[in-house]
Amino acid sequence: AFGAFLSKVILVICIAVWLVNIRNFKAHGSWFSGALYYFKIAIALAVAAIPEGLPAVVTTCLALGTKRMSKRNAIVRHLPAVEALGCTTVICSDKTGTLTTNNMSVLRVALLASRDQVLELDIAGTGLDPRGTATLLPTSGEAGSAQHVQFPAARLGGNLGALLGEIAEVGTLCNESNIVYDLSSKSYFKIGEGTEAALAVLAERIGVSDEKLCAEFELWSEAARVTAVRSACLQKWTKEATLDFSRDRKSMSVLVRPLDGAAASESVGMKLLVKGAPENIISRCTYAREYDNGIPKRRALSEDAKKRMLAKVEEFSSQSALRCLAIAVRDVREEFGPSGESQFASDMLAAKDVSQFAAFEDRMTLLGVVGMIDPPRQEVAEALRMCESAGVRVIVVTGDNPLTAAAICRMIGLLPSSSSDAIDSELMITGAQWDAMTSAQRLRAAQTARVFARVEPVHKLQLVEALQTHHGEIVAMTGDGVNDAPALKKADIGVAMGSGTAVAREVSSMVLADDNFATIVAAVEEGRAIYANMKQFIRYLISSNIGEVWCIFLTALLGLPEALIPVQLLWVNLVTDGLPATALSFNPEDDDIMLQRPRGMDDAVVDGWLFFRYMVVGTYVGIATVGGFVWWFMAYSAGPLMSWADLTSFTNCSEKAAQLHGYSCSVFTHNGAGTMALTILVTIEMLNALNSVSENHSMLQFSPFRNPLLIGACALSMVLHAVILYVPFFNRIFQTTALNAEEWGAVLAFSVPVVLIDEILKGIARFRESRAARQVSSRPKTD
Repeated sequence: AFGAFLSKVILVICIAVWLVNIRNFKAHGSWFSGALYYFKIAIALAVAAIPEGLPAVVTTCLALGTKRMSKRNAIVRHLPAVEALGCTTVICSDKTGTLTTNNMSVLRVALLASRDQVLELDIAGTGLDPRGTATLLPTSGEAGSAQHVQFPAARLGGNLGALLGEIAEVGTLCNESNIVYDLSSKSYFKIGEGTEAALAVLAERIGVSDEKLCAEFELWSEAARVTAVRSACLQKWTKEATLDFSRDRKSMSVLVRPLDGAAASESVGMKLLVKGAPENIISRCTYAREYDNGIPKRRALSEDAKKRMLAKVEEFSSQSALRCLAIAVRDVREEFGPSGESQFASDMLAAKDVSQFAAFEDRMTLLGVVGMIDPPRQEVAEALRMCESAGVRVIVVTGDNPLTAAAICRMIGLLPSSSSDAIDSELMITGAQWDAMTSAQRLRAAQTARVFARVEPVHKLQLVEALQTHHGEIVAMTGDGVNDAPALKKADIGVAMGSGTAVAREVSSMVLADDNFATIVAAVEEGRAIYANMKQFIRYLISSNIGEVWCIFLTALLGLPEALIPVQLLWVNLVTDGLPATALSFNPEDDDIMLQRPRGMDDAVVDGWLFFRYMVVGTYVGIATVGGFVWWFMAYSAGPLMSWADLTSFTNCSEKAAQLHGYSCSVFTHNGAGTMALTILVTIEMLNALNSVSENHSMLQFSPFRNPLLIGACALSMVLHAVILYVPFFNRIFQTTALNAEEWGAVLAFSVPVVLIDEILKGIARFRESRAARQVSSRPKTD
């Protein structure tokens, strides 16, 4: 829009200059000669007005901005996203791995003992080290002290040791992740998903039921020890079938068969090992585990026991921000017999429809619940504070349990801290609640909620649509899965995780190499800085070009000789101005850039006030350039010292009359005056560039030396200008001449006031901003 407006203005000015001078056509010898002369002036005016270097500088600025973003782990895939980032008003972020470290560690294990008592173990240590200890906490409501538990669990003996050993089997077999030890760095790292990696580590810490074998583990190398329990379980069991995780049932299961010899010795057959969301798993459990001389048996699971376990899950989630998984098994042989288990396996292998999976995960035996922590990233809390200051609203969108999500959000400051576990229904919305809402209720929820829990990918898409369509928000949405692709595509800025699927990365506008929420905020800050820099070099180029237009226009209007010729204007626009304009792309962001409200996507790059500033500075540039040109003719001690009347009647110059006044008519073709005008124009533009490091901050407060490249670019531009002044070859091309000390003094006298003018305009801009801020803060709030 600004380009179209600028083109129309240039066209009107060029025509106006030509028409205004119709009366002067005959003064150039003939009407045709005059028309041609002022047509060339109009062309020169167009050359002066058009910022030829602007497209290249804009592209360079965007490219440099994306390079800086990549260094901060934000990889921009589409350049328009850079502009949108600076406009972002809402960030919809995943929790796991984005707000948190995605380094899960099991901290609690809840077991159902005899008489339906809930036993709780505190697991010591975080990270991926396979060695650890535990503490058996006192039963709620009973006196007693905590008991230290030394792993492996085989040393414990009894029902507790056997139950923990079976949990370890489920944790390592119903699992697609693995832990490996890197010999070069002497550290552990996970292969696969964080939740499953935490279960694998827990299994290695618990050990196997054979105490002698566990003792041998301690003699193994680090690389072998980290998968010792997994190896032992795979020597005992083989996987027959797997039912992958699905969002509707929120569970995963593996059917295992004992290897030859194991069934006879253990008197067991096939088992279905299951892990998943506690509320789903516990509701489908019918039995609890007990042992008879180490042989697993099952007993009826009462409704009261289910309630106790669910209460423990709620305690883990709300008080300790633990993500909980229930562990269960289905004793296929005990339920169906040796002949029936084969049919069960065949039916399970034949099941292709995800909706059929839940039928196999029924009548299960509950083993326990594990609670794992995914700690928040340290930098997230500060990033959230920056978002609040910048007017960017953050919404957490997660598939986790609402209590766990709320606890994490309290830890990072997104939800208010509270001694109560109750959650404000306006701040926390679940996927089920969203589905039950009317359109009007959804719009209100999208406006007020800060956390959406237990959501599906379709809910993400619906949330983006509600925010965009009805609230006019500029939305950044994160995602990593194939099912997240529609929401990523719909969002103004789709943000994919570097660890996510190729589909998610393909449809996104930006990829986070480190999956970190703080990187999104850094990208928003960088987007704002890039836009601010674009405004600054546009301001620099346009105000300079307006000065050139004024110069051409005034000389034509006042009947003066040409001050600047087209080749000089091209040199200034493409070379002299181009270097500082490009250097302005490296401006550091303003200190208060994340204290400003987001701009609108439809906001003009150049608003009315900014255009007024362009005009004021540009007008002075034009007046100073023409003033220096006139000074050379009328006041320069080595110049012709002619009168104004003689200067404006140069087309009617008579050699005889001129000599009476002490000059020759050839003085009007002398390069001195034009060189003065060109040098003043270049000098003012260098000062203008130095004052463009910040849009509204004073040069004294925001020093140009904060951008060393700009200092270098201005210095190089002045060197290049000196070349065309003092090298004879370039004198002939650009019709310039060398300047002496008196002329340079006049150049500085005409040029320096532009700094004062711009400082005054910046002061007015700061006053306007502060007044607008006071008006907003004093405006009464409405519910």
